[in-house]
Amino acid sequence: MREKYNMSADADSSREPLMEASAESERNESRIEGRNAVTEAFRSGKTVDRLYILNGCTDGPVSTIRRMAAKAGTPVRFVSKERLDEMSETKRHQGVIAVLAAYHYAELEELFERAKAKGEDPFFVLLDGIEDPHNLGAIIRTANVAGAHGVIIPKDRAVGLTATVAKASAGAINYTPVVKVTNLCRTIEELKKRGLWFVCADMDGTSMTKLNLKGPIGLVIGAEGEGVSRLVKEKCDMTASIPQRGEINSLNASVAAAVLTYEILRQRGTL
Repeated sequence: MREKYNMSADADSSREPLMEASAESERNESRIEGRNAVTEAFRSGKTVDRLYILNGCTDGPVSTIRRMAAKAGTPVRFVSKERLDEMSETKRHQGVIAVLAAYHYAELEELFERAKAKGEDPFFVLLDGIEDPHNLGAIIRTANVAGAHGVIIPKDRAVGLTATVAKASAGAINYTPVVKVTNLCRTIEELKKRGLWFVCADMDGTSMTKLNLKGPIGLVIGAEGEGVSRLVKEKCDMTASIPQRGEINSLNASVAAAVLTYEILRQRGTL
């Protein structure tokens, strides 16, 4: 039997050129692109150092962002489409790019604190070798919507928190903590000592509906194609497969994460 985790006004928007960041500071900055992502950054209280807006753009969403920038005291610069395209990493900036300090990586303890504050068993999503920023962003988005307490990613051979990830997360990156660890296997061992059980996605595993996914749990999702690595899989207590009835036998990593996440919620009785 599992041991239960113990909860022991459109202001100053000058068109005058602003001083550009130095090369050193640019290496320590991150950019958020797209109207929704920038809006969520302001709403969540992120400190936006500079805001770039397409010259002449005055529609409703952009006006809202400008008011938020004025309230936060963020300098605004109006630039050409060519300049925004040059700055953009996603190439889908929608006329708005915000520059802020590098994304903050959380500590493991913060995830436990979030679970405790909500009076819930810890529920963490661990990612093994996810290199596609769109997949990472989508998984962070799912984790937020489903109420998972955080996402854990490895330091090496995996994508980190980039502008593309932020846009794909639709702003969830501002609310759901992401922890970067040196060794995923050691982290799993550490979390086991704190009461978590681990289930990894595997097409050859037991059907997810036949597993006990209640209680404090870590859901491990591997990269597309390769799946969860052998060493990480050996550290998990269970392997879960998603019932399938079609001709192909694999799902996109972010889709698999969403399906398994909601199976965990269903078993917890929180849907």
